Amino acid sequence: MASLPPSLSSLLFLTLALILISISPSLSTPRQPLDDHQDQQMKTGFKITLKHIDSGGNFTNSERLYRAVKRSNRRLQMFLTAKHPKLRTTVYAPAGEAEYLMNFSIGTPPKSYYGTMDTGSDLIWTQCRPCLECFSQPDPIFNPKKSSSFSNVSCSNNLCHQLPKSQCSAYDGCLYNYSYGDGSFTAGYLATETFTFKKVSVPNVAFGCGIFQFGPESGDGLVGLGRGPLSLVSQLGEPTFSYCLTSWLGSKHSTLLIGSHASVNGKIKTTPLLQNPLIPTYYYLSLEGITIGRTRLPVNKTTFALNADGSGGLIIDSGTPVTQLAESAYTHVKEEFKSQIKLPQADSTEFGVDLCFKLPSDPSDRVKIPPLVFHFKDADLALPTENYMILDSGIMCLLMRGSGDTSSTFGSIQQQNILVVYDIYKETLSFIPTECDKF
Repeated sequence: MASLPPSLSSLLFLTLALILISISPSLSTPRQPLDDHQDQQMKTGFKITLKHIDSGGNFTNSERLYRAVKRSNRRLQMFLTAKHPKLRTTVYAPAGEAEYLMNFSIGTPPKSYYGTMDTGSDLIWTQCRPCLECFSQPDPIFNPKKSSSFSNVSCSNNLCHQLPKSQCSAYDGCLYNYSYGDGSFTAGYLATETFTFKKVSVPNVAFGCGIFQFGPESGDGLVGLGRGPLSLVSQLGEPTFSYCLTSWLGSKHSTLLIGSHASVNGKIKTTPLLQNPLIPTYYYLSLEGITIGRTRLPVNKTTFALNADGSGGLIIDSGTPVTQLAESAYTHVKEEFKSQIKLPQADSTEFGVDLCFKLPSDPSDRVKIPPLVFHFKDADLALPTENYMILDSGIMCLLMRGSGDTSSTFGSIQQQNILVVYDIYKETLSFIPTECDKF
């Protein structure tokens, strides 16, 4: 399902309006005008712990790989759906399953929640009572009646106009219906609340109070870090954010840094951030080539170019585990690794990837794995071996796949143990190798 049919969408909005009318008197906290939300931004900085979705499970490396590939494939389909020209006006950034969960608190007094950190979407939302259709979540569903800082957003507020789909209730409540590329959606009313990150409290953060959800169940909601005005970074008015992801095969926590905490010192490399005007939420990079060993692959620069019609390009994404390359480029990558790694190929079906090798039975036989370098505009990124190869049970597999399309996504596994810094004002992305478990 790409989006709700018009009739169902209208019915959902009507139902939401009736619900909002019925509960509005009990949510009688003072409504601030909030005509210019930008005036209420506060400059701040904080550090948040991230938890990988598989860190608490008793999975083998092979099982983790299979799960990561499945999540990557579903995420890819969401991106492709969101890019479809006939769906752009109704389908937005993908939600999908969580890759990393971040902890925060909502309300006064604050209640703790875990939401999916997502650089591929904008809206912040959690499930709220009373709920028409809610999935089971780890923490109690947020109850606006029990928070003294909760306030509905009026339809005249500019933030309401930033929603892809919105309608007004009889009480000037801004209703939303936010659809994702995988057919999932959240619907409810837009509100403002005090959000607390560690010990830093930020008032008047706009978020979706979801009372009707359909789709994947991960955590207690979602925190969008995309480029749109409704994302957390946009609302905070902070120019920078960064993250440092630990090994996806381990259990140690990763880190998200906002504002002043996101600054970086040392030998950083910086490349421009590109923007797709047709889908402005996503962060794109200019990838100009790939080198394996000493061989620069015969891939034309235009292979990774972002086209005028919104197709192509390379998205850097926190929610895609395994990098997916434009099919023509991936073919070269696969063939070059096969040429340089002098090992027999193994069946890769059970792992969900395309290329695996049989490791020598004698552990003293060293396997030479060629280095891999991504040539971004103005910056070369040499990946650690563990960021593109996995060894398990006598098998070694390449942690990349083809997208089956002209689009590419630079995944989170390839970003592990690298401090990745987004500077939204300068329109740049910087990176520096980092031991993220010691960060």
